[in-house]
Amino acid sequence: MSKVEDFLTADEELEVVNAIIEAEKNTSGEIRVHIEATTNLSSLDRAKEVFHYLKMDNTKEDNGVLIYVAVLDRKFTIYGDTGINKVVPNNFWNSTKDAIEAEFKKGNFKQGIINGVLKAGEELERHFPWKHGDVNELSNEISKG
Repeated sequence: MSKVEDFLTADEELEVVNAIIEAEKNTSGEIRVHIEATTNLSSLDRAKEVFHYLKMDNTKEDNGVLIYVAVLDRKFTIYGDTGINKVVPNNFWNSTKDAIEAEFKKGNFKQGIINGVLKAGEELERHFPWKHGDVNELSNEISKG
C-alpha cells in the first residue's frame, strides 16, 4: 500500500462514517477516525496532536474519542479526552482495541475500524448517555494526514 488513499475505498469510508453516526446515536460522546501514512512520533503522542488539531478537546463534556491509524507503521491508537478518563478504569479501551486488532490482523481494515467505532459507542453510552438537547459537536468525516 503506497498511500493513505488506498487504505479505504470511498464506499468503505462511507460505511465508517455511517458507523460513527450509528455509534453516536445513544451517547453525547464524539468519535472521530484519523488515518495517515506514518509518524515520527509514538502513535499515542501523534494521536494526542491530531486530537488537539481536530479540536476534539473542545467538546462540552470532554468526551471525544479518536481512533488514530498510521497505515505504513501498522499501528493504531485509541485516545479519549479527559472527561472520559476521569470516569473509566485504566483498561477501558481494551475491548475496543481488541475489536479493531482482530480484524486488522486479517487485513479487514474497514471492518476493524467499524467494529472499533461501534464498540467505542457502546462504551461511551454507559458513561455519557445521550440526553435531550445533545448535539453533534464534531464532524463524522474521516480526517487524513
